[in-house]
Amino acid sequence: MFPTEPAAVNNGFSALLKNRSFMLLWIGQLVSQLADKVFFVLMIALLENYSPLPGLAQNSMYSTLMLSFTIPAILFGSAGGLFVDRLPKKLIMIGSDIVRGLLTLCLPLLPRDFLILLILTFAISTVTQFFAPAEQAAIPLLVKRENLLAANALFSSTMMGALIVGFAIGEPILSLAKSLMGEQYGQEIVVGGLYILSAAIMQPIKFKEPKSKEHQASNHLWAEFTESLRYLRKNPLILNAMLQLTTLYCVFAALTVLTIQLAEEFGLKEKQFGFFLAAAGVGMVFGAAILGHWGDKLHHKPLPLIGFLIIALVLGVFTFTHNLLLALGLCAFLGVGASLIGVPMQTLIQQQTPSTMHGKVFGFQNHAVNIALALPLAITGPLTDALGLRTVLVAMSIVVVVVGVWAWKNTRNVLQNVI
Repeated sequence: MFPTEPAAVNNGFSALLKNRSFMLLWIGQLVSQLADKVFFVLMIALLENYSPLPGLAQNSMYSTLMLSFTIPAILFGSAGGLFVDRLPKKLIMIGSDIVRGLLTLCLPLLPRDFLILLILTFAISTVTQFFAPAEQAAIPLLVKRENLLAANALFSSTMMGALIVGFAIGEPILSLAKSLMGEQYGQEIVVGGLYILSAAIMQPIKFKEPKSKEHQASNHLWAEFTESLRYLRKNPLILNAMLQLTTLYCVFAALTVLTIQLAEEFGLKEKQFGFFLAAAGVGMVFGAAILGHWGDKLHHKPLPLIGFLIIALVLGVFTFTHNLLLALGLCAFLGVGASLIGVPMQTLIQQQTPSTMHGKVFGFQNHAVNIALALPLAITGPLTDALGLRTVLVAMSIVVVVVGVWAWKNTRNVLQNVI
């Protein structure tokens, strides 16, 4: 299942740096991630040039645009994974980037109608659902089994780095593009160019695709989707790992809402809530770097349990914190805890899933996470208004402890042997 890579006597990041195909995949996805974030900033910036639909208030345009960007992840998350098992992963990744790039470049040529902007945003977000599971399925094909922890640490850290940097540099990059290339098409050229650049970077990647079973080609997509559900029911270890990842993402979704009020509590402006998320991102990068470099020495430690306990501790302590620097430090510590869950669990899923099931499993994972994110995003705000910020933080702390201990108790005997 795991082809050979350049010889290396050590694990960790040093072995990955010698793997040319993996490095091309890593750099390509980093550019693609940046393009996604800058594209979202572009859509928000373009709204001032579009008149709202009849009966739609100006402020509602932002929510409608975000929905058009989010709904495809809920509708097509699993479908993307099914196609990953049917088609070459390299073709899907490069094709997704090219299609997104061309659609972005079409923006200046289309009428400035808000409905058209919504349709194009929906289309680009839909194509993105094919890129993510193909990328996850490609990692085990390029990296030795013993280097998967380091590989996922590197991907997790750069993914969070792209989130922080992408939103931070999005507006300056677009403003520079407008001044250098013109207001009419400069921004679209930059964003579309990033997608095309990502495709060009990944073009030289070489890896052998696993041979699919002959009967799979004739299977209907629905039959393959139900097959993935049956597989997960028979493999509670993978299902449990997905539950822990989903819990982690739900915590971050809730924090995204809570940090807006946290910013007010610490005397910041509402729009400066990103400082807390950025601090958590820095912590995740630091934690992922530790796992990537010393993962072999932490092999048998209960990393996910430690991660959940760290997150619960931070959420609980937050209720007694009034110093901004201490709060940012706690957010960074929370990010370290998150990396102790995310990196090992993603590695576990890759290690324990057969190559012929990668697309289905990663597609289902992407789908489940996106659906689960909707609940905390929807209820965190009203709960905070009704119960208060500190009550919600304490409740989240308790939930995280319960889920973390329950998940580890159910799988600790197996997990200690594979992570």
